[in-house]
Amino acid sequence: MEKLIPNREQAYELLKEYNKDESLIKHALSVEAVMLHFAELFEEEDKEKWGIIGLVHDLDYEMYPEEHCKKTREILEERNWPEDYIRAIQSHGWKLCIDVEPIEKMEKVLYATDELTGLITATALVRPSKSILDMKVKSVKKKWNQKSFAAGVNREVIEEGASMLGMDLTKVIEETIKAMQNVSEDIGLKGNL
Repeated sequence: MEKLIPNREQAYELLKEYNKDESLIKHALSVEAVMLHFAELFEEEDKEKWGIIGLVHDLDYEMYPEEHCKKTREILEERNWPEDYIRAIQSHGWKLCIDVEPIEKMEKVLYATDELTGLITATALVRPSKSILDMKVKSVKKKWNQKSFAAGVNREVIEEGASMLGMDLTKVIEETIKAMQNVSEDIGLKGNL
């Protein structure tokens, strides 16, 4: 049976089928924007694929938190998704909940930026403007060192991901902010600017 190459609309419908929590949807849209941005940055040909993987990376998280990254394989295999999509999605949970190591550049970007979008979102929400549009890297760096701030964000994963990409952490943060600024309204971070 030929594998389904999902389009963005199908991926979004699937995301909404398994996720009702608005903050998880916004997180998915953030990661999608970041993946699209990095695909452009690295001049990748299949940008839509990168975006789709970002969009559905946490597909199973709301309904199956104990089986995160594992249940996704089952769901996507049932829908006949290609193996490389499934593997890429699973790899973002490396060392956290699964032993699928990020190898492809796309997988490394997802691994490096997934947790980072959470830190950036939390940082934006405590700003007077409640906006990502006026945010600079130094704001995130300041919060980075406050371990009690966004304590659920695994900073080691972000650092390791940046290292795997051969990129400076500051540059990864900068590009991730830029990407999220592109969808500030969709992710609720336009604020009161």
